[in-house]
Amino acid sequence: MIRLARLLPALLLAATLAAPAIAQTRPKLADSGVDKPASAIYIGNSFFYYNNSLHNHVGELIRSADPGFRHRGTSVTIGGSGFDWHDVDSYFRPNAIGRYSFDRNNNVVFNKLDKLFDVAILMDCSQCPLHPQLKDTFREYAKKHADTVRRHGAKPVFFMSWAYQDVPSMTAGLAEAYTQAGNDNDAFVIPAGLAFARSIAAKPDLNLYAPDKRHPSLAGTYLAACTTYAALFKNSPVGNKYTAGLDAATAAHLQAVAWETVQAYYAKP
Repeated sequence: MIRLARLLPALLLAATLAAPAIAQTRPKLADSGVDKPASAIYIGNSFFYYNNSLHNHVGELIRSADPGFRHRGTSVTIGGSGFDWHDVDSYFRPNAIGRYSFDRNNNVVFNKLDKLFDVAILMDCSQCPLHPQLKDTFREYAKKHADTVRRHGAKPVFFMSWAYQDVPSMTAGLAEAYTQAGNDNDAFVIPAGLAFARSIAAKPDLNLYAPDKRHPSLAGTYLAACTTYAALFKNSPVGNKYTAGLDAATAAHLQAVAWETVQAYYAKP
């Protein structure tokens, strides 16, 4: 196992060397189809739940920008999981996920829901879209889950994950895979992986990774949250008062990178 772990960066590098510097394919959709999502379910793995969960940080950004707007975020994650590990249909069963939540004073609130979720944000395992033995599964379940989400009245959204710190060439392959999957399934794509690459190019000393070089540091999670907020709400995070405890200069940089990435990714050619 140790030998395989040491070989993994080299194997991924070999698999992605031929990839271009940016995604060749342009996204078909420039919005999720929901103008201002009041609810979102995040379906993925530990890349979501690190640092007190991505959905919590997105929720704080929303509250800071629009204190009167109530947004409900839910995260359903399995460590190490790919698309095919999740029974997405079961996440929409009645009187289960989302039935109640807790307010800031830890009081239980039973939600009266006309619709369970407006959007479902899905992420595959960190290397599955590129892996020779798993990339077909990625494409298969991207379609299956997109169809399931729509059947339950929500909009499917794919979350483009980031390259490993020691395999930066993964960025282009992941960007292409998620963009193509989005286009094939009429699904919106959040370009978090491209935001990581943009930040690293501009400020390489700012560490976006945990010590394992895979999972996000707090700065990485905050960048992903800013990118998610900017993509879903079409609103700039620049100047947002919520900084996740990061210093002002770091937060400002990450907010700007997120907004620049979103504008560039959805720009018409």
